[in-house]
Amino acid sequence: MATTPWRLADSDDDSDVGVKTATRPRTKRPPMYKVLLLNDDYTPMEFVVLVLERFFGMNHAQAFELMLTVHQKGLAVVGVFSHEIAETKVALVMDFAQRHQHPLQCTMEKE
Repeated sequence: MATTPWRLADSDDDSDVGVKTATRPRTKRPPMYKVLLLNDDYTPMEFVVLVLERFFGMNHAQAFELMLTVHQKGLAVVGVFSHEIAETKVALVMDFAQRHQHPLQCTMEKE
């Protein structure tokens, strides 16, 4: 009896033949982080508006409205970003405020 090159001589039944199904793992979205501006009694409102326009791409009306929210409520979410972007925005705002000698605080927290 001749054997075929792809089959063993002593295994004639095909019961262990199957189709391999490839399952791809689902990738999770990265966690997002809220960037928050905190109110203080010393930073001028105009400076906060400038920060919102420059670092968060808001127009003047949006920035003014959000500045009032920060002023009235004590803090406001100014954007939601991936960790790296949120971290960069916080650092840029804090550096900008410090260079202009304002105590404006900007933080981030997991959404």
